[in-house]
Amino acid sequence: MSEKIILQNKKARHDYFIIETIEAGIELCGTEVKSLRAAAGNLKDSYVEIKNGEAFILGMHISPYEKGNIFNRDPLRPRKLLLHKREINKLFGLVKQEGYTLVPLSLYFSGARIKVELAVAKGKKLYDKRDTQAKHDAKRQMERALKNR
Repeated sequence: MSEKIILQNKKARHDYFIIETIEAGIELCGTEVKSLRAAAGNLKDSYVEIKNGEAFILGMHISPYEKGNIFNRDPLRPRKLLLHKREINKLFGLVKQEGYTLVPLSLYFSGARIKVELAVAKGKKLYDKRDTQAKHDAKRQMERALKNR
């Protein structure tokens, strides 16, 4: 199946160390899917919370579909993630550890379905962000030097 990326959370890779990733389905209504086909959404400040054995994505903004009128839903409403019970329990165990959180990395089409790539992540300190940026810049300079040879 082909995968077409709809939205990406680039800030997540900057702010967190990615420990593990997992794919999950997401429960959406029709106008939200149409809006996502036009890439009208934002994952920037979103996160995943596990309540009563169910996983929900919070803070994800999906813009209202312009032709959806009364069928449009609240753009910031919590959306249920479709995961198996054992996957939810595993994620809950990982997130319960101090400093770990669940963040969505991307939203993409997998065939006709929309999937979310989730990451178990640990927050970076400011000096970690600087170190990562310095390594990235050094790598870019080396590639540029090799290319100009």
